[in-house]
Amino acid sequence: MKHQKLKTSPAISKRMSNVKLKGGKAETILAKSLWNSGIRYRKNYKKLPGSPDIAITKYKIAIFVDGEFWHGFDWENRKQKLKKNKEYWIEKIEENIARDTRNNELLIKDNWTVIHFWEKEVLKNLEECISKVHSSINNQYL
Repeated sequence: MKHQKLKTSPAISKRMSNVKLKGGKAETILAKSLWNSGIRYRKNYKKLPGSPDIAITKYKIAIFVDGEFWHGFDWENRKQKLKKNKEYWIEKIEENIARDTRNNELLIKDNWTVIHFWEKEVLKNLEECISKVHSSINNQYL
């Protein structure tokens, strides 16, 4: 699939260059909270498909903290509201969604538990997210 090159203004280029792909606020808060609760992990673990934001190797749990825009939260509604470069963004986000699905399947096939949190979910309900991770760990002993 060939990517189309967008014509953008210097302001848009500068703004896009500031987009952080790793170590965002939600990811950092979740990671520190897990560490403080005694869970040890690897960040952005490149040995696994999709380089999970947090990989708890002892329990084979891969955690991704997904940005709502980049990973297609409420995608069917959101894509209808795109104004500029609509075709480009639909292709880009749908590629991201497909890649996430492929990575999930590869991890599951290798007996990893895959957990996805939306950024807003972590920021608004951190304790619930921590609890979900602890439940995944506890379920391995049942």
